[in-house]
Amino acid sequence: MTPWSVVLGLGLALFVGALVQSTIGFGMAVVAVPFVVVAAPELMPGSVLVTSFTLPVVQLALAPLDIAWRELGWALLARLVATPLGVAAVVLLSSRTISVAVAVLILVTVAASLTTIEVKAGARNAAAAGAVAGVSGTATSIGGPFFALVLQHERPERIRSTLAAFFLVGAVMAIGSLSLAGEFTREQLIVGLAWLPFVAAGYAVASPLRRHLDRELLRRVVLAFCVIAGLSLVVRALVF
Repeated sequence: MTPWSVVLGLGLALFVGALVQSTIGFGMAVVAVPFVVVAAPELMPGSVLVTSFTLPVVQLALAPLDIAWRELGWALLARLVATPLGVAAVVLLSSRTISVAVAVLILVTVAASLTTIEVKAGARNAAAAGAVAGVSGTATSIGGPFFALVLQHERPERIRSTLAAFFLVGAVMAIGSLSLAGEFTREQLIVGLAWLPFVAAGYAVASPLRRHLDRELLRRVVLAFCVIAGLSLVVRALVF
């Protein structure tokens, strides 16, 4: 059993992650997962997925809804198909191998979006992002950067709402699949629920920040945070 001092300490990482996600649309797992992997790897990925389910519920209930339904539908369909591959990765591959693969995909996607080959919203790109997130989100709890890059040119409200719906359904898929495979434990559930007050606090603190992000500024922040996500996974794989 993970000591409660460690659980509460990691709650601070969830607080910061929830603040970031509530502002730009994703990022909670990006911030929290490296700390969880180092301090309490036995809690991965289930505990973080519990928070990945609950924060979107709050976002969708309290924030204005502006969902890109077409892109969301394609992304969720592809994620549903790919989620079993994420479960297989958890069972068969090392966390280091998974982390490096996800990091490379994130950084390549960011690089592509900064060239003349623009990554834009559409059925094909949404499905590709959903498929990759089905694997990476289930195996590492980090699946948001790919779909966020597809939505980067949309309005801030649309990015946040669409990603929240994507995370909500995706977390249900991941938790259900991991449970069937015996990879989601009672301890992971309890700890994930214990982190919910930290997540709620992060959402509350982010409220005044959201008003100051216009479309272009949000796009830059999304790209920067995707780079941080990729680099954090590389460091996690090489150092820990």
